[in-house]
Amino acid sequence: MSFFSNFQTDKCPGPISGNPLGGLNEKVCIQAQRVFDACIKQGRREGAVLNMTEPVPANPTYPLTFISARSTTSVGTVTAFQVDRLPDRAGCARVQATVDIPVEVVYTDANGVEGKASSTVTVSEDVILFVPQPSVMPYEVQSVVSAVAPEGSFNAENNTFTVDLCITVILKIIIGVDLLVPSYGYCVIPPAQEYTHEVCAGFFELPLYPQGNTDCGCCGNCNK
Repeated sequence: MSFFSNFQTDKCPGPISGNPLGGLNEKVCIQAQRVFDACIKQGRREGAVLNMTEPVPANPTYPLTFISARSTTSVGTVTAFQVDRLPDRAGCARVQATVDIPVEVVYTDANGVEGKASSTVTVSEDVILFVPQPSVMPYEVQSVVSAVAPEGSFNAENNTFTVDLCITVILKIIIGVDLLVPSYGYCVIPPAQEYTHEVCAGFFELPLYPQGNTDCGCCGNCNK
């Protein structure tokens, strides 16, 4: 059983039924990351070069054959960001940043042994976002990332891969805050429902012995 598996209580997440004010009983302070603004950018980068590090198994036999490449985490590393406020747009700023996306490359070597190696894709962002005014608690620029390369080829001259990447980058302006929110109280946690694979279910549903009807229907003499 879980929140969304036939668990009936008004003290768990799910659709609101009736008056949404029903059950509100206090204002609580929670520690959270407030997102002041965010934007998403998606695109295709053709001919991206992936340098490999930390191959597993070590010392593959070259040349390699590309299988696939994709990001290993949804969190990108933001570096070299610069914020320039726009005088003609209150609260907005030009945000420039470099985002590094960790990538894992999967391949087979010359002996047909499958392996993998680490790499990094670097993306430059230049966008307009709402940026809060200076405060005691500073804002941060965070990134949510995804990169997938369905196609690629091996470069024997320098042991790299050239790939076509589908890249998604979400930039966020955030601050860690103590936020006051209305509360329905503590959540009720349902008991776990263990998963079992009933391999004997069909067999156990059979009758213990065959039915007693002896009329086979093969001839007309059975019931005489």
